[in-house]
Amino acid sequence: MIKRKNILKIAIDSPAAAGAGTLAKAISKHYNLFYLDTGKIYRMIAYLKLRYPKKFNQKFIKSKIKFLKVKDLNKKALLSDDVGTEASIISKVKLTRKLVHSFQLKFAYNPPKKYNGSCLDGRDITYNIVPDAEFKFFITASVKTRALRRYKELKSLKKIVSYQEVLKSIKKRDKNDYNRRISPLKKTKDSVLINTTNLSKRACFLKIKKIIDRKINI
Repeated sequence: MIKRKNILKIAIDSPAAAGAGTLAKAISKHYNLFYLDTGKIYRMIAYLKLRYPKKFNQKFIKSKIKFLKVKDLNKKALLSDDVGTEASIISKVKLTRKLVHSFQLKFAYNPPKKYNGSCLDGRDITYNIVPDAEFKFFITASVKTRALRRYKELKSLKKIVSYQEVLKSIKKRDKNDYNRRISPLKKTKDSVLINTTNLSKRACFLKIKKIIDRKINI
């Protein structure tokens, strides 16, 4: 695997709807880093499984991953509750994780040259994908806060869903993510904990920025 030298690598892990994606995008923009929402890759695979159930197998996944582009991960359909639940189940499959793992490593260690580095967020980034990242964060929030955020996001997309349905889904996904046998969601000892429950997006960003600036400006 080709690795670019002297690049900044930021790894972020978080449970669903904790605000990690929003923060990662802001951080990436500020420091000119290539951003990859790794959870979206599993959501894309889940989306394909639901759309093409008869074609779905490891060979089909491999062919799709090979030509997958980051822009493909911006489909609104990937945000649906069904896709999210299916993604959590798919992420437990060892062969699927292996295919996604290589895709993640490619962008983590060899981002496009116009970027100063990479910023990845997901469930096992800090210890499995980019264990040597210069900065590691674990972003979280109360389950009710996360459910409310996801509910508002889905409503803004004109999705017909109740808050209770979203809350139930978030709790189910937490259970799957924290208890899966392969690469479970967990906070590593060297990750900085950021609880976003009572913080604004701006406050969260400034908190992380302060941590990063303190080290890179030494």
